[in-house]
Amino acid sequence: MKAQAFNNKKVMVFGWARSGKAAAQRLVALGAQVTVVNGGDFAPDDTFNQLQAAGVTFINHDEATPLDASFDYLIKNPGIPYDTALVQRAMALDIPVLTEVAVALSSFEGRLIAVTGSNGKTTTTSLIRDMLLADGQRVTTAGNIGTPVSEVVPALTADDTLLLELSSFQLMGVPDIQPDIALITNIFANHLDYHGTREQYVAAKFQLTQNQTAAQTLVLNADGPDTAQFTADTAAQVVPFSRTQSGHRVAATAGNLVIDDQVVMPLTAIKLVGPHNLENILAAVTVAKLAGVENEAIRQVLASFGGVAHRLEYLFTDQAVMYYNDSKATDIEATQTALDSFDQPTIWLAGGLDRGDDLTRLLPNMTHVKTVVAFGETQQKVVAVAQAAGLPVQTVDDVAAAARLAVTLAQAGDVVLLSPAAASWDQYDNFEVRGEAFVSELKKVLGR
Repeated sequence: MKAQAFNNKKVMVFGWARSGKAAAQRLVALGAQVTVVNGGDFAPDDTFNQLQAAGVTFINHDEATPLDASFDYLIKNPGIPYDTALVQRAMALDIPVLTEVAVALSSFEGRLIAVTGSNGKTTTTSLIRDMLLADGQRVTTAGNIGTPVSEVVPALTADDTLLLELSSFQLMGVPDIQPDIALITNIFANHLDYHGTREQYVAAKFQLTQNQTAAQTLVLNADGPDTAQFTADTAAQVVPFSRTQSGHRVAATAGNLVIDDQVVMPLTAIKLVGPHNLENILAAVTVAKLAGVENEAIRQVLASFGGVAHRLEYLFTDQAVMYYNDSKATDIEATQTALDSFDQPTIWLAGGLDRGDDLTRLLPNMTHVKTVVAFGETQQKVVAVAQAAGLPVQTVDDVAAAARLAVTLAQAGDVVLLSPAAASWDQYDNFEVRGEAFVSELKKVLGR
């Protein structure tokens, strides 16, 4: 889809979140006639005022929404389900339903690298970005990582690389996407409340490579259950990576990171921890090599990259105690991964919103835990699982108190790990706020 596809076209934007605002602004710049529909009132901010002055029509969805066959496109917020009445009406009228990413990519002419997957997208995308930057390349990151693509595309040229992290929600509305390098990190049965079936979820992920040609590349996890089918169905050149298999361009062999049969660094020199992060690293390095990054730039990044904020993020070492912030661990599976990432004695901080999860599932993963600190709605469940494991446990009111207590409990060689195994909404607006409270209190107590 080219930029002219929107010139003088009637386009309805459904949703006034950040992506909706970015899409409306970009559509106006591309010459479209834009109507914005929202489920609530519009705040009269600068963007609203500028777009209204440019001729954009704003309609509250509670009113009659004038979607008819005269409209050429419906651009919806990625999180709005396809069974919503307005989206169903557009589909019944054969009006293409797109997401903001499709609008943005219509005018981008540089190199496109796109990343999707169930887990590890943000960490892997961040690693690729840092490797390209360390190599002196021009790269801009956007998408599901936090910045709408339409906000960055106007400033990019054909000499730039655009690195996108994309969710399945976004990909369903980008029918023409054609990355020069595509990466699918892994696929699990996620978001089935949105997609309905695993097959539909997988199909949404496959959209990333649907239009690729033999001149383009698809990087796949060789250990994934869908890899063989993806390899058979894509026209792209497939480059696999694997944490468990040998024979790939990038490998973890005999305790070393090996690229093109050359030892680049020992795995112990890599700052990120955990087997899941080793997979993220192998995926990122594979993409980086395809993008022309030199080994020394890769080594520099891996020796210093401490992780994405709140995602098993290495904070610092103080008096030989290592501190990690994994506030993003809002479910049991994420905390299992975090606990399995350490061989050192671990002081585990956990608790949060009680969604009925069975925390005894964590017992096999608590081998290296020495002490537990519990807080939040699930406090007593955390206490029970600690007692079942025969571990000492203390209770506190919140994450800040947990941080203060952990500092007094920790001894040289220990790991202090915030990995709540629960959502944050019992006490905090989101996992970011919870993680920031933890980090802030640690720095205050430790005088950092």
